[in-house]
Amino acid sequence: MPGARSFFSVLLLLVALLAAGCREQGDITIHKLDFQGVKQVDKNALAAALQTKTGSRLPWGQKTYFDRRAFDADLERILAFYRDRGFPDARVSSFDITLNDTQDQVDVVLNISEGQPTLVAGIELTGFDVVPPKELRNLRDSLPLQPNKPLDRQLAVASRERALNVLRDYGYPYAEVTIAQQGGEQNQITVTFAATPGTLAYFGPVEIVGEKSVGDNIIRRQLTYKPGDLFTRRELRESQRKLYRLELFEFANAESKEDKATQSPEVPTRVTVAEGKHRRLTTGLGYGSEEKARATLRWDHVNFFGGARHAGFEGKWSSLDRGVRIDYTEPYFFASHFAMNVEGRAWKAVEPVYSLDSLGGRVTLRHQANSVNYWAVSLINEFQRSSISNAGLEDFSIRNNLIALGLDPRTGQTRGTTGAIAFDINHNTTNNILDANRGYVLAAHVEEAGKWLWGTYNYWEVRGEARHYVTVARRFVYANRINLGTIDALGNAASVPFFKRYFLGGATSIRGWGRYEVSPLSGFGLPIGGFTMLEGSSEVRMPLAGKLGGVAFFDYGNVWADSLKFSGGNMQFAAGPGLRYLTPVGPARVDFGYQLNRIPNLLVNGKPESRHWRIHFSIGQAF
Repeated sequence: MPGARSFFSVLLLLVALLAAGCREQGDITIHKLDFQGVKQVDKNALAAALQTKTGSRLPWGQKTYFDRRAFDADLERILAFYRDRGFPDARVSSFDITLNDTQDQVDVVLNISEGQPTLVAGIELTGFDVVPPKELRNLRDSLPLQPNKPLDRQLAVASRERALNVLRDYGYPYAEVTIAQQGGEQNQITVTFAATPGTLAYFGPVEIVGEKSVGDNIIRRQLTYKPGDLFTRRELRESQRKLYRLELFEFANAESKEDKATQSPEVPTRVTVAEGKHRRLTTGLGYGSEEKARATLRWDHVNFFGGARHAGFEGKWSSLDRGVRIDYTEPYFFASHFAMNVEGRAWKAVEPVYSLDSLGGRVTLRHQANSVNYWAVSLINEFQRSSISNAGLEDFSIRNNLIALGLDPRTGQTRGTTGAIAFDINHNTTNNILDANRGYVLAAHVEEAGKWLWGTYNYWEVRGEARHYVTVARRFVYANRINLGTIDALGNAASVPFFKRYFLGGATSIRGWGRYEVSPLSGFGLPIGGFTMLEGSSEVRMPLAGKLGGVAFFDYGNVWADSLKFSGGNMQFAAGPGLRYLTPVGPARVDFGYQLNRIPNLLVNGKPESRHWRIHFSIGQAF
């Protein structure tokens, strides 16, 4: 057997040599990648363009290893990156690769000389006479490529595509746009976008592909165009969004089938859909600083009795609210822009100051003009039973107030029926419901109860909210919100149910305080709510590493006891940092709020407030 032993010895030696070679080439992790001299381009974008990357510093995170061949190729990628962004003279002047003492990690430092950029001296648009002057001015102002900036090749291509889309939105699907450059002095270039509009076109026949159980007529009535209308890509996009809103389809696409060779004035379109499951059962478990443990169960049928009708059932339990809710939606209520929703519920809300049991429902007529605007009118009929907390019953300073509010001073309870009509209007241009980084929201709510309607209570309420999001320097999101409202009792204070009063403070409102802690106080320091409120927030959101982000926020606001009474000199302020981690259901959020001024005599859980700060965690941005 000596031959066999020799064979196995040679085999083991080869395996050992291979393992040693793998350790030499692949076991040196990249500890740090740094750029020196980078001032005029985004360092993060530059790092993302390279194969040489730093890995996760967490023990369980993904590691990256230094590869000399990939690094040599990255040196060329750096030059290409700069050339694409208008820096033809950029070069890597030197680099340092430093091993640590144990020779298992490496620090890479690149020294880059950027040189002088080629600047855009001016931008000319020719051949765009078919576009209205106002839209042409908007196009010029919104081009990604702008004068006095480096001649970025990617921005030039994006500008060409934007110019093409404007022509296509005004009836010219065969349009072409070319880019020409004319040199000037001192690395200055004039860029010309020259348009050839082509034939003015109109929508032609519509072909539907992929439908099975959903009727062809259901798909066609969601389209915002019809044959004979002036062609525009805008209506194709809006039709596609309306199809997705039905929740019937896993995939929906509306596309034009123009023939550029013939440039026919009649453009056929094809709508392709792939149906999803019409019956869905979803469950959820969660935990938040306010709701504590949370469990939800939801059943939906998105094609109930056909016609894209939606029926649903929901059950929820948490420490803040619990109950069951059923709803039914008729998506096409006499016209494509109108939908009718009927909702019934048996619900219990348990707030720090009061608890509320509701039984009833509402009917809502909603008009969705497009993806940005909607308005809705609701008719509300609910029986409510509410009671204040035990701390409120023990506060004898508000005994007379309880009687005035219609609450039994012995039990702190009241009951009645709300018959009300409400009107809501919303204008939303944001790009993401859960985590917006651009756009704005304007919303208003008006509600009247009693008077010429049935019910126990008589009041009117007006609320308004504005939000704005803007991205700064491609990394930071500056977000702002202001929210105000007032309630007027049409009679005495008992005309307004206790649960309608305003309270602020919590995970989404003046975060230095806990939920419902900002409000007018009773003589014993108990928050008892008010009839006028104003609150606002400003946040700077920034990426930190991977899916992890940070926030710095400033919150302000207050609640006043009387209707239509705002006092800017009597506000509560809070500020602090926060962390965000992006998950599939939205950013997980932790905020540390610190009170910049205090509320004198405030009681929390029946005891004088001792903390100047609060920690909140939940899912989703604060606003």
